[in-house]
Amino acid sequence: MAELKYEIIDTVAVLSESPKGWKKELNLISWNGRDPKYDIRDWAPNREKMGKGITLTEDELMALKEILQQK
Repeated sequence: MAELKYEIIDTVAVLSESPKGWKKELNLISWNGRDPKYDIRDWAPNREKMGKGITLTEDELMALKEILQQK
């Protein structure tokens, strides 16, 4: 499996934290040198491990925001 490279450009928000220190974060991340996208996933303390997540473009993030505001 190819090595996954990422750079966290901006930590937008910490959404929650588990008792073991894992944090669910909304970050702006560049994956493998590509344009940054918004990313929601769990991160271990010191970010040495990550859980599965979802990556969104800015347009997708704004669409999600609009949908949630209607609820």
